[in-house]
Amino acid sequence: MNTNNQTDSIGDVMYFNYKIDGENFTSAGQASVAVKKALGQLGIEPSTIRKVAIAMYEGEINMVIHANGGTADVYVHSDKIEIVLQDEGPGIEDIEKAMQEGFSTAPDNIRSLGFGAGMGLPNMKRYTDTLDIESTMGVGTKVTMSVNY
Repeated sequence: MNTNNQTDSIGDVMYFNYKIDGENFTSAGQASVAVKKALGQLGIEPSTIRKVAIAMYEGEINMVIHANGGTADVYVHSDKIEIVLQDEGPGIEDIEKAMQEGFSTAPDNIRSLGFGAGMGLPNMKRYTDTLDIESTMGVGTKVTMSVNY
């Protein structure tokens, strides 16, 4: 995971950037752990941190399983935390179907590891205030989420 922490040029928005390694599952979750720690250092409420960490972790796992990694950009505003996850994977064929709890396209070898239970996108929606998914087959997926505080 590459981490590039910097402050946005506006001055009141903290910005974090992470490269999500899609090569193995041992690195999955490192970005959400780093964000959790950073938000704690900024004094963000634990309940908000928990929501952000869960939603971001689910997104990281999805990028590892389905898209061979991607990037995560986290913007800490004065009233919300915005997370933008982007990959260049195969895309999501049917977003509505993918949002159904239990629906998964994860291969059996991934499921045997305990991943791919079809709760990623539903959990991302459950723990965020806004969720927007843009996906183009053969191009990739961009997920934008926010948690208000």
